[in-house]
Amino acid sequence: MDVLARLSLFSPPDYIAVAMLLLLWVGSTRLIEHSPKSRPSTSSLMAAYRREWMVQFVTRQPRIFDSQIVGQLRQGTAFFASGSMIAIGGGLALLGNTERLRGLAQDLTQQSDPMVVWEIKVFVMLAFAVNAFLKFVWSHRLFGYCAVLMASVPNETEDPSALPRAAKAGEINILAARGYNRGLRSVYFGIAATAWLAGPWALMIATLFTAAVILRREFASQSREVLLAQGDRTQS
Repeated sequence: MDVLARLSLFSPPDYIAVAMLLLLWVGSTRLIEHSPKSRPSTSSLMAAYRREWMVQFVTRQPRIFDSQIVGQLRQGTAFFASGSMIAIGGGLALLGNTERLRGLAQDLTQQSDPMVVWEIKVFVMLAFAVNAFLKFVWSHRLFGYCAVLMASVPNETEDPSALPRAAKAGEINILAARGYNRGLRSVYFGIAATAWLAGPWALMIATLFTAAVILRREFASQSREVLLAQGDRTQS
């Protein structure tokens, strides 16, 4: 079966649902990472605190507290990277045994689609899991870079290289957090993609719900209000 024949197996609502999934996935990332200054996202606010963290790190003695925090951040990325690998393994297993998946989906939708349709739907979910794995692994490595940069910051606060190196560590820390958050969003939308097994309308609803949850946490959550509280020079 050629590519055009396979694509013809999907209906217009399927294409709309997949386009909505990809658009909201990419669009939410763009909006969160480049939020307007008048309404910064939680991730943008946390980036300011990560820079302030490195400023405070220069004068903190001893610095074991900071190394413990970076270690915990690396553990978080390692945990989700391992979970993504498990999801990838499960997706590959489904690709090799789509008959059972087809039976479950037919019970939900009462439709009898060709096997290749279910394989493509599983492949979309698998693609999100692979992307999440790559983001988590890179984030884990960046946090490692950040730890090395922090270790290179001189103990003498009067050293002219102390603050510049700490600033570099802060920017690497921000990039690591950005990769981690991108991996999480891939997980969220990958979970939403499973709704496609129940049909395109289910995928549309799941995608809108997922995007709404993500954007609410970034722009209308209580944690964001706490970060925006007055009297903190980090917000200036």
